[in-house]
Amino acid sequence: MRLCAWYLYGEKHRGYALNPVANFHLQNGSVMWRINWMGDTSPRGIGASCGMMVNYRYFLEDTATNSAAYLGTQQIQASEQVLSLVSQFQQNSKL
Repeated sequence: MRLCAWYLYGEKHRGYALNPVANFHLQNGSVMWRINWMGDTSPRGIGASCGMMVNYRYFLEDTATNSAAYLGTQQIQASEQVLSLVSQFQQNSKL
């Protein structure tokens, strides 16, 4: 879960999220909301993401601000759950 959070939040391509689905939602002003262990247990989900799934949440009053922040400064809006997992990864990673 920590590695997944880091991949979605911290791995970048030209300053933007490396994952194309994350990049799409973040460009549209979403918040990286929750990572779900075994959220997709289909064969494709297991093969593509070890069964993990992420939820993006759209707060309509914040989408324009979030989108502008992401596109302008590559700032990703994320929930405390995601940020906690990222922090745990950074503290424990040997990468």
